[in-house]
Amino acid sequence: MQAYIARRLLALIPTLFFASVIVFVTVRLIPGDIIDLMMSQNDISAGKKDREALQAALGLDKPMYIQYFHWIGAILFSGDMGKSLWQNTPVTEQLLQRLPVTFELGLLSLLVALSVAIPIGVYSAIRQDTAGDYVTRSFSILMLAVPSFWLGTLVMVFPAIWWGWSPQIRFVPFTQDPIQNLSQMIVPSIILGCSLSAITMRLTRTMMLEVLRQDYVRTAWAKGLSEKLVVMRHALRNALIPVVTLIGLQAPILIGGAVIMEQIFVIPGMGLLLLEAVSQRDYPIITGVFLVVGLAVMVINLIVDLSYGLLDPKVRYR
Repeated sequence: MQAYIARRLLALIPTLFFASVIVFVTVRLIPGDIIDLMMSQNDISAGKKDREALQAALGLDKPMYIQYFHWIGAILFSGDMGKSLWQNTPVTEQLLQRLPVTFELGLLSLLVALSVAIPIGVYSAIRQDTAGDYVTRSFSILMLAVPSFWLGTLVMVFPAIWWGWSPQIRFVPFTQDPIQNLSQMIVPSIILGCSLSAITMRLTRTMMLEVLRQDYVRTAWAKGLSEKLVVMRHALRNALIPVVTLIGLQAPILIGGAVIMEQIFVIPGMGLLLLEAVSQRDYPIITGVFLVVGLAVMVINLIVDLSYGLLDPKVRYR
């Protein structure tokens, strides 16, 4: 197990390297120039000398490969991701402030998705072709068809028009007031979680139907075991292996959905920070956010791979 984890962690290094190169180059190909944005906002004439002076002050006058090596070298040797080109504040400091908010939203959304998907998927499988099965399958199709950003927009707009209610705009940290914080986060978490639950629900149902037809499950029924014991001990554990794989594959979708929910509900997480940075062409913040997100996705998939050993005793890590 330790050797396997060490190999997987070492494999993250080249993956992160190539991801950092792609992100560093791609963000600088975004249409629009930060120099023009700064000059237009500060009413500076776009003269050649002014542009060159501003580029030199921001460190953008050097070739791209030199900028990259300076950036990646600072990260490797000092953990410094640079400073915001607009606010001149450390990127690492901003990420550390925003990361817990996005992590909380993602974790709550994942808990909602699993709490909805797995019980309903299991129920739909053991009650195949009943009225309850048709209702749950229709619900999953509805959740697949309804975009989370559209549903989030409806929640923001229509309650304010009909009942004069709208989610609180001023964010309250969890450490300051847990109850108030959860009351703010629960609505976007439910919307995002229900959207993610649809495909997980359908896969859970499909895998449960397949496992319930296996010989060892028939043997368990023949021995007179209760339905709860057969489903929970013999069927569900084996059916969850592909579901856990799907959860790992949904990590980028979860993070992308968190970005949208943060924008709609004005939640000061990494998603909102990323959108603001893209609109301002703040390259250090954009690259920092993408690097952290990429690392998070890789770690989540590593955890998913390690969980196979808990679900299937036959799995061995070498």
